Amino acid sequence: MEPTDPLLAEAKRYGYVEAGGVWLRPVLGQPARQIGLVKESDDAALLYFAQRFEALRAKVDALLAKMEASDNKGSFLMKALHLKEQLLTYDGLGDFAALQRRLTEAEESISVTVARNREKNLATKIGFIHEAEALRDSVEWISASEKVKDLRQGWLKTGPVDKAMTDELETRFQTAIQEFFDRRKAFQSDKKAMTNRVQNRYRELIQQAENLKNSDQFETTSRQLKQLQQAWREVNGTLPKKQASELWTRFRAANNHFFERLKVHIAAQQASAGSPGAPASPEELLARKRALAERAEALMNIPPQEAIHQAKALQAEWKQVGTVRGEESDRIWQRFMVACDKIFELSALEYHLRKRVGGEPATSPAERARFRASTLRELLKDDQQELEVLRDNLDKLSPSAANDAFRQMLQTKIRSFERKIRTKNDLIALFSQQAQTAS
Repeated sequence: MEPTDPLLAEAKRYGYVEAGGVWLRPVLGQPARQIGLVKESDDAALLYFAQRFEALRAKVDALLAKMEASDNKGSFLMKALHLKEQLLTYDGLGDFAALQRRLTEAEESISVTVARNREKNLATKIGFIHEAEALRDSVEWISASEKVKDLRQGWLKTGPVDKAMTDELETRFQTAIQEFFDRRKAFQSDKKAMTNRVQNRYRELIQQAENLKNSDQFETTSRQLKQLQQAWREVNGTLPKKQASELWTRFRAANNHFFERLKVHIAAQQASAGSPGAPASPEELLARKRALAERAEALMNIPPQEAIHQAKALQAEWKQVGTVRGEESDRIWQRFMVACDKIFELSALEYHLRKRVGGEPATSPAERARFRASTLRELLKDDQQELEVLRDNLDKLSPSAANDAFRQMLQTKIRSFERKIRTKNDLIALFSQQAQTAS
């Protein structure tokens, strides 16, 4: 019993046995309370509850030791408060008042440390806010984005500040960060829109060059292509290397195609001028062109896919006939051009019916004619809308000399769409008449 005597003495100092029960003397502002029963003997019961108190004291000692060794003392505050509250209901015999003092001192020490840390955290977070707000004018998007990433990580790792200031600081920081991302997004949108404008402008120039590459108006077309080349240089847009190369290759190919044809044309004219025999008279040239116009008009009676090849061959023949001036020549040229336009529009209609619509209905000739007229009316709407846009762009174009090439391009496209619309209207009238005749 000797080793337990000091502990038993301590137990008797803070508790006693009465009526078969173990009692804790008044402590911590509470009256005496029964904490257990005597099962074997009075001393054994007192020792048991003294040992329970020692276990609680060891728990307090361990907590305070860990707190002292830790840099983050604030994390122990709730545990200290919980143990301090537990003293009021814990069943044991010992110096509860001493444990309460130690835990109170620890609580006060933690509170001081937390207050200091929150001041330090406040200064750190204000610094983060100033750095984030300083990015509002930055256009170094890559380095600034990395900076924002670091600021976010630092913000999350920084401990709390006084609750009264938490929402205000969080709002300022997140607002500054969001402002940066909004500016970056707007820049990326503008950059993408600029890239799209450059791409579209290059594609427009390519389309114009490809539309001109088979022209037989060699003198006029040469000037137009040179203007397109100048317009290409003036775009001066920045695109990814592969994409820029692909666009330039297409544009250059269309130009090369025309100028190779121009060389052949010039060589043919020179050979014709040096050959024996008198050149053909204007009447003979008109007769040849009239015959070509008649042959072009006759192509309406054969399948479009065959007709389009013959139309291109007739265009090639037309270029070899030679030039004749005068109103009669203009009228024949108009006949020839209209006939060829109809063939090309019919070919486009056949492609549309076959690939996009799924073919025309296998019904009567009258219904097929009406179906073709209806389909052309739908396609006509797109042409009319495009024409309105082109006219509107032309009206809004500044009269500056710097816009001359672009103005000429718009005027050329407008004339092209006007021709397409006239041709479609002619074909609609033709199919409508066929539907009436076949009904």
